[in-house]
Amino acid sequence: MVSFVYEEEEIMEFLLQNKNDFEDYLLSEAVNVREKIEEILMVGNVDLLNNAHKLIRYIVEQNEADLIIFAEQEGETWATHSLTLSFKLEWIQAIRRTLWTFFYKYEHTKDLVSDSYTFFELEKEVNEKVDVFLKSFFVSYSDYKDKLILAQQNLVKNLSVPIIPVTPTTCVLPLIGTIDDSRIGIIEEKVLMEISNLRLQTLILDLSGISEMDVEIMNRLLNILDGTAMMGCKTVVTGLRPGVVIKMVRAGVDFEDKAETKLTLQQALKDHLIVS
Repeated sequence: MVSFVYEEEEIMEFLLQNKNDFEDYLLSEAVNVREKIEEILMVGNVDLLNNAHKLIRYIVEQNEADLIIFAEQEGETWATHSLTLSFKLEWIQAIRRTLWTFFYKYEHTKDLVSDSYTFFELEKEVNEKVDVFLKSFFVSYSDYKDKLILAQQNLVKNLSVPIIPVTPTTCVLPLIGTIDDSRIGIIEEKVLMEISNLRLQTLILDLSGISEMDVEIMNRLLNILDGTAMMGCKTVVTGLRPGVVIKMVRAGVDFEDKAETKLTLQQALKDHLIVS
């Protein structure tokens, strides 16, 4: 037997010649992923087998720059489609084991033998590149997932505080559901920002979709009315339900000196449009 020399082109040629055997062995190593290949392809348009060959080429050729780009793209794809991370980890570890198995086969097929130094250098280079891929993948996945979550949070904020323009200087804010500490904070921030951005003169605050309101939230709402007045915007409150009004009276909370009140949103719009 002759000494083993790490020749990238020869190893890649050997792997390509044994592509089918490589894939069969890889699938036998990744038992859980094997059953999900078609599903992953359908959901995320991710071809695991083709991507495995691409990763192997980057590892064998020690092409770290393209490997990192590939890992980052994969991270974004898996985050976008919420693909299971455990499958990805199992798949990459199966690629690592399969690659080492075929390095061994390459040596024996070529009647080669590697000395300990050459073997450990090869092991170091290969494992380092696999680890670089995993690190870049998970960082990309995490960063992109954070961006998606932030975008979803902003969407929820906008939907929970839907300020609707009806004229260039008048908007309607219909509130529906439960108002908690978090939501009242969002309402306050968005109302004051939109008054400034849109140069609003009138804000119609419709509470017909609110059946319950804590006293603390009522007081926070009074602060918002104070803020709108300080910015030169008139507030019209509509749709107060009897249960909410009773609770306000008992708690001594009064909107009368802070905002005009109307029974319904339709009435407020009619009065405003007539004035306009």
